[in-house]
Amino acid sequence: MASYSKLSDLFTIQSQLDYALEDAATQKEKENLVYQYLHKIDEKDDLIIPDFEEGLEWLNTDAALSLRKDLSGKVVVLDFFTYCCINCMHLLPDLHQLEQSYTIEDGLVVVGVHSAKFPNEKVLQNVRSAVLRYDITHPVVNDSDARLWQELEVSCWPTLVVLGPRGNLLFSLVGEGHREQLFLFTAASLKHYKQQGLLKDHDVGIKLYRDSLPPSILSFPGKIAMDPSSKRLAIADTGHHRVLVVSNTGQLLHTVGGPSSGRRDGNFSEAQFNSPQGVFIKGDTVYVADTENHLVRKINLSEEKVSTLAGIGVQGTDKEGGALGPQQPISSPWDVALGNTGGDILWIAMAGTHQIWALFLEDGKLPKGSDSKKGTCVRFAGSGNEENRNNAYPHKAGLAQPSGLALAPTEPWECLFIADSESSTIRSLSLKDGAVKHVVGGERDPLNLFAFGDVDGKGIDAKLQHPLGVSWEEGNSLLYVADSYNHKIKVVDPKTKQCRVLAGTGNAGNGLGPSFLEYSFNEPGGLCLGEGGKLLYVADTNNHCIKVLDLETKTVSLFPIVVPHEVDAVKTTSSTPAVRKLPKLPKSAPVLTMPSIAVSSGQSVTLLLKLALPPGTKLTEEAPSFWSLSAEGNEWLLEERAVTGSISDLSEPVSIVSSIPAAPVARNPTLTLDAWVYCCLSEGGACMMKAVSFKQPFLIGSTSPEGSVAVTLEHAF
Repeated sequence: MASYSKLSDLFTIQSQLDYALEDAATQKEKENLVYQYLHKIDEKDDLIIPDFEEGLEWLNTDAALSLRKDLSGKVVVLDFFTYCCINCMHLLPDLHQLEQSYTIEDGLVVVGVHSAKFPNEKVLQNVRSAVLRYDITHPVVNDSDARLWQELEVSCWPTLVVLGPRGNLLFSLVGEGHREQLFLFTAASLKHYKQQGLLKDHDVGIKLYRDSLPPSILSFPGKIAMDPSSKRLAIADTGHHRVLVVSNTGQLLHTVGGPSSGRRDGNFSEAQFNSPQGVFIKGDTVYVADTENHLVRKINLSEEKVSTLAGIGVQGTDKEGGALGPQQPISSPWDVALGNTGGDILWIAMAGTHQIWALFLEDGKLPKGSDSKKGTCVRFAGSGNEENRNNAYPHKAGLAQPSGLALAPTEPWECLFIADSESSTIRSLSLKDGAVKHVVGGERDPLNLFAFGDVDGKGIDAKLQHPLGVSWEEGNSLLYVADSYNHKIKVVDPKTKQCRVLAGTGNAGNGLGPSFLEYSFNEPGGLCLGEGGKLLYVADTNNHCIKVLDLETKTVSLFPIVVPHEVDAVKTTSSTPAVRKLPKLPKSAPVLTMPSIAVSSGQSVTLLLKLALPPGTKLTEEAPSFWSLSAEGNEWLLEERAVTGSISDLSEPVSIVSSIPAAPVARNPTLTLDAWVYCCLSEGGACMMKAVSFKQPFLIGSTSPEGSVAVTLEHAF
C-alpha cells in the first residue's frame, strides 16, 4: 500500500516560510522567498497525497475528477469546507476572485471538498442546494465520510490546501483571512511550474448545475417578516439578491434589488443587494441584513429609496464597534430585529464575529453600557469567540453563529431570543441586564459545538440541528423555531424550557399530508407570525417558497406571490381570457388521473370543474384564480391552442366545453386540466394558493358522434 503525506509533514518547512514572509519588506522579497521555498519542495518526493476516493458524488463536473489523471499538470486549490460555516462562506469571495484571475487553461483548478459537520450536510441534494445558494462555480466533491479530511489530518473548517502538478503538497492555510498569502502562493506556483513546463492547459469538464434550473419567483428565500399594522410582508429573496414586499394576499407591491448581486444605494430601479438574509418591516421602513455585502440597509417604501445604515461594504474584523454606522466595518449580519432599551435600537445578529450588535436609531444606552449617540453601531453581547458560553456579563458570553432574532419586549421576558445555529441552541439575551442564558439545545460544555440532534424535551435534553430562525408569539408566550437541518418547525415554551416539534416529517421534501407532522420542509431558514398569532409564515428556503401554517386548523398551504399582469388576457376562447404566463404548478399539488372516456371525432365534451375550498375560506378577489387545459404531445387535441379561463365563483361547477377534432395519429390522448385557486380566510387574512391537476384520458373511436359527453372533475382542497 502506498505511503502518503499529511499536512503535518508540511508544517516544519512551511512554518519557516511563514516566519520569513513576516519579515519581508517588499512584494518582490516575498515572491523570491516563495520561489526558493518551491525549489525546496521540488526536491522532496514524499509529499504526495492520496487521490479522491472512487464512487464519491461530484457537482459542477461532467464526471468524477482524479488527482492522478484529470488534475495532473494543474495547480490545485482544495477548499475543505462545510456549508453551514460562516468562516467558510467568508472564503468564497477570495476563491471567486482567484478563479477570475487564473483560469483552468492557465493551470489552476479550485476543488471544494465538502466535509460535513452536521448529518444533514452529508446529503448530496443539500450540498447541491448550498452550491447553488453560494454561487459556487468550481467542482465540488461530496466527501460525506470526510475520508480525505482524515487522511490529511485536517483539523478545522475552512482549510485550504495548495497542490502542485504531481498532486503533491505545496501549502496549507487554516481558517479565513489569508487572501494575500493565497494569491501570493498561487501566482508563484503557476509561474514556477509553467517555467518548468509542468503545467497543462487541458479542460476538466466543468458543467454547472445552475444552468439547468427552471426559473422561479423565489430563489432560496432566507427570512420573512410581517408588519402587523399594514399586514405587509417583507421577504428576503436571497438567491435573487433582492427584497420583495407583498400584501398578505400575495400581491407583489415592491421589488427592491436583483436579480444579480451588487452594492448600490439609490432608488428601487438601481439599488442592489448581495444575498440579503434578515428583514424587519415597520410601517414604510424595511431594515435589511445585507449579508454578503456586510451591510445593514434601510428601504424607504414611501420614497422608494435604499440607504446604508451600517457597514463599509467589505468584511470587518472589529469586535468592539462604536463608530457611526456608515464608518463601522461589520461582518456578515444575518438577521435584524427592532426594539428599544432607553431608545430605538436595531439589533443585529452578527454571524461573522459571533456576536449581537446594536445600531442606535436614536440616542440611547445599552444595559451595562455607556450612553450612545444616534447612528452608533456597537457590540452588545459576545466575546467574539465561537462558543456556547452563557454569562451574566454580555461581553464575556460566547455565541457560535447567531442566525435568527426574535424580540420579546414585555415583562417578564424583555429579551432577545437567539437562534445560535452552530451550537444548535436557542439562547436569550436580557435587555434589562445583558445576561446571556440557555433556553434549549446544545450541552453544558461551552466548547462543544457538536451537541446536535432531533429530540423533543426540556432544556439541555432537547436537541436541535442548526436552527436558523425564531419568532415570538406574545399572546401565549411561545417561541417558534425553524429547526433548519431537521427540516422541522418546533415550538418552545421559555418558561418551562419545553421544546416539541410542531410540523415537519424530519426528512427534506415538499410534500403535503393530513397533519402538521406529515408535511415536509427543506431547510427552512426563517419564520414570522401574522394575523394575531393565527398564522405562521415559513421561508422554506430550499423549496424556494413561502408556506403558511394555520395554527388553528393545523393545515399548511403554499403562499402565492402574484406578480402584476402575470395573469393577463391574450389569446383564448371567445369568452374567457388566457393566461399569458402560467405559474409553475407546485410539487405538492395532487395529480388525479381519471377513468378513460370513449369519444368520437367531432363530439362535444364538457368538463365540469367542481372544486371545494377549505372551511372558513373564500376566493381572493385581488389574486384571480384560473384554469388551464393542455395536451402535451397531443397538441392537436386542442387545435394547437392553449385554452385557459378564470375562476370567479365556486358555488357552481366551472363549465369548460371542447370539441374532439379528428385524430391524426394518436388514438388515446390525455387532456390535462390544471387549476390554480387563490383563497383567504373569510374574515380576512393571509392568501393561500391551492392547486390541482386532472389527467383525463380519451379513447377516440371511429363511430359517428352521438350527442355530447359531460365529465365531472371534482376535488376538495
